[in-house]
Amino acid sequence: MAQILIAEDEEALRALCARALTTDGHRVKAACDGSEALDMLARGEGKFDLLLTDIRMPVMDGIALSLAAARDYPDLTILLMTGYADQRERASGLDAIIHDVIAKPFSVAVLRGAVNEALTVRARQ
Repeated sequence: MAQILIAEDEEALRALCARALTTDGHRVKAACDGSEALDMLARGEGKFDLLLTDIRMPVMDGIALSLAAARDYPDLTILLMTGYADQRERASGLDAIIHDVIAKPFSVAVLRGAVNEALTVRARQ
């Protein structure tokens, strides 16, 4: 299974995502903001296959995190999450580096489907 890094500032959602993806057999690490996630990537806590990040977070948002992660780890697949239409519009210019944007609120089934689809596309590349 895949090594997944989650960056989400809402503790309950972060825990829900981590639990759902761990249940599916993935190895999951979680960060409370983009800066912490970028530090985890840099420390090399395992080669991550997927970054699942909220767009709107304190310290470093998901857009800045995605840009830095794509620059430093070009093989990393990136999925964004947002509950804000304006944030989704900000992500539209990142098509070259992100796989998709998941709209909040989402069900566990939607999360699992998006993650599995992103990992399947990654495996084909």
